[in-house]
Amino acid sequence: MVDERDQDTSSSSLPSLSKQLAGTTLGGSANVPVVDLSVSDEEFLVREVVKASEEWGIFQVVNHGIPTELMQQLQVAGKQFFDLPETEKEAVAKEGGFEGYKRNYLGGIDNWDEHLFHRLSPPSIINYKYWPKNPPQYREVTEEYTKHIKRLTEMILGWLSEGLDLPRVALTQSIGDDTAEYALRINFYPPTKHSELTIGAAAHSDMGAIALLVPNEVPGLQAFKDEQWFDLNYINSAVVVILGDQLMRITNGRFKNVFHRAKSDRERVRISWPIFVAPRDDMSIGPLPELTGDDNPPKFETLLYKDYIDKKIKGWALEGLHSLLKTPKTI
Repeated sequence: MVDERDQDTSSSSLPSLSKQLAGTTLGGSANVPVVDLSVSDEEFLVREVVKASEEWGIFQVVNHGIPTELMQQLQVAGKQFFDLPETEKEAVAKEGGFEGYKRNYLGGIDNWDEHLFHRLSPPSIINYKYWPKNPPQYREVTEEYTKHIKRLTEMILGWLSEGLDLPRVALTQSIGDDTAEYALRINFYPPTKHSELTIGAAAHSDMGAIALLVPNEVPGLQAFKDEQWFDLNYINSAVVVILGDQLMRITNGRFKNVFHRAKSDRERVRISWPIFVAPRDDMSIGPLPELTGDDNPPKFETLLYKDYIDKKIKGWALEGLHSLLKTPKTI
């Protein structure tokens, strides 16, 4: 698995997209879907998550079964890690790969990216070298939270499969079932007095299949729809579900891969805990045959996931070069 945000995905690496999205207006927040999973009518839940995936590619779920106390423990452990002195955080620093702790300046005004990234599942890909030993409860809490997130992910993918008239396990199997890779990235956005000018995470879609994110109480996540940016309201203990490129490709465009971004706050620290779910690098991903036909031919080519990643990163590089060539030189 590769984290696309560890490539150069700041606004400078996505020039055309950034310019396009920067010129759009801020919409509202009321329309971003919220699905209550305590509803006993499964057919209703199927309709709700499918509608949200077709129209938005992002939604929040509440009453999802993850204990509130566990979510609070996860957030406390993450905050405690980032409160450590820099020398202690560097104990799990990146060493050339995408796993580990990293702090870097993204350009602009007070635009910092500080994060911790490591794999969670399956056990064969975990490297505990990049898991903090301080705070001491970090590993226990994170492993317990991972169990719940995997259950919730499979539940959501099951409803989405049924909404496509496929077997409940279809989408889970399409990304590798038990071999699908889960990875956690804890994003730390320090306050900045220039918050209106600072993008904590530039506009992007996730390269994987799906991500489940928990934020702290400081708002900042925005989703792009109908040429507008929409704020996601903070809902205590809600989980934000974000559909990525691979679910769009697997469903032949039926579900959206949402463009989203994160903004920093003027006075408060913002932290988010997205867990990314993606196929193995050597897995072939493309439209499911059951979802294509003479009236609906495949819109996407079938590629190894690692080849898709390479292709997307090269696309960013070419787009950046094209933008530079079009920019008038100054003397």
